[in-house]
Amino acid sequence: MAEPRIARAPARSEPVAEYEREPVPERAWLGFRSFIGQYAGEHTAGTELMIGPLFVASGVAAIDVIGGLLAGNLLAVLSWVFLTAPIATRSRLTLYFQLEKICGRRLVTIYNIANGVMFCFLAGAMITVNTTAVGVWFDMRMPGLNDLYPNGAGWVAASLVMGVLVTVVAAYGYAFVARVANIAAPWMVLVFIAFGLVGLQQIGVESVSDFWPKAQAVIWTGGAPLPGQVKFSFWHVLFFAWFCNMAMHIGMADLSVLRYARKSWYAVSTASGMYLGHFIAWLAASILYAAQLHADPANTDVLPGPLAYNACGAAGIVCVIVAGWTTANPTIYRAGLAFQAIAPRSSRYKVTLFTGALATVAGMFPAIAMKLLGFVALYGLVLMPMGAVIFVDFWLAGRLGFRASYAEATGSRVNWAAGITWVATLALCLGVVGAGGAQIFFVGLPGWFCAAALYVLLSRLLQRPS
Repeated sequence: MAEPRIARAPARSEPVAEYEREPVPERAWLGFRSFIGQYAGEHTAGTELMIGPLFVASGVAAIDVIGGLLAGNLLAVLSWVFLTAPIATRSRLTLYFQLEKICGRRLVTIYNIANGVMFCFLAGAMITVNTTAVGVWFDMRMPGLNDLYPNGAGWVAASLVMGVLVTVVAAYGYAFVARVANIAAPWMVLVFIAFGLVGLQQIGVESVSDFWPKAQAVIWTGGAPLPGQVKFSFWHVLFFAWFCNMAMHIGMADLSVLRYARKSWYAVSTASGMYLGHFIAWLAASILYAAQLHADPANTDVLPGPLAYNACGAAGIVCVIVAGWTTANPTIYRAGLAFQAIAPRSSRYKVTLFTGALATVAGMFPAIAMKLLGFVALYGLVLMPMGAVIFVDFWLAGRLGFRASYAEATGSRVNWAAGITWVATLALCLGVVGAGGAQIFFVGLPGWFCAAALYVLLSRLLQRPS
């Protein structure tokens, strides 16, 4: 048998140890409170002021958006608790080193490039949101709902400043990221609640009994979507809420975060993000946007900065900026780990700075933020098949007659079973979407089961005998 070719952790000086190629030692494990703050901070983001308005723009009905968000966010929490966290707290490895053991060096390099680039784009959307907040103070010309490119030197300069700030925090490691989030999260949640209350006042809600009639008539009317938007139903909202973070839970990206948790059940902390962020913040942002349309039906721009400023003044602007930080920080941290895994002897700190530079450039282009609903579904779909591969390899390999961590065991640089599974599942899912058979929100769940079954079949067919 050939010697394994998994590179080990090099000896190098870093500002902080992140255990990129070894299990997190017990002395570095974190308590439950760290994850409460981190998930609340990450998912109560400036981008919630992008996503909430898009529900209004899609013409969803009030009962569908509230019911869909309650159910979809619960399913997301359960996915973290029962799929991601048990593996994270047993192996305590990053997603990227775990995959390298399974897939081999060459295949995981391709995956890490795709993973890192997608996370850079997502962090770039956070930087775009922050720039809309800064733009209010400097009276910059803002991008419209369908704009793709930077619209001036001021926009580029503001994006650069915002990108530098979030990158420096991410470069100092997960513990620093969690600390920043814990400080910021409680205040941000209160400001988002204030956004919703101000928006309700602007559309004429003066008592609790006024809310539901106004919600149906003014906010989530169930009517035709705005031009260029897809009509949403209950199922659209449920599957979007469940799978907008598909890359993190069933795609297993949060192995890199939850490997620090003392206990597997700490993953219930994701509920702080799902219900404070993806429920309260989305609804509050929807209300603000509905108030904007109510005042001026021709003003369809989705700009977090102006929305927040019109509701809460300077406090709203600061909230958007801080919310963008607390989401972009862990996103750039994950992307930095992906790129560092490509060159294990490189400094994670320096690679994260480079990653932040890429995210900053992406943030200068408003196209990603303006199409955020579709983008988060796409990036989750790209990473989802490898999540199924990790789940099957970790729990089922021995029981189903093939070897776990095949690349490490054989010294193989490419595990073809994993590679074919990834490409074939993506081709199938995107083919269904492209043919009009289903919208992108709906293909992730059946795609995960297809990937799991395909990896089992191909592993039994292609693995060399021991």
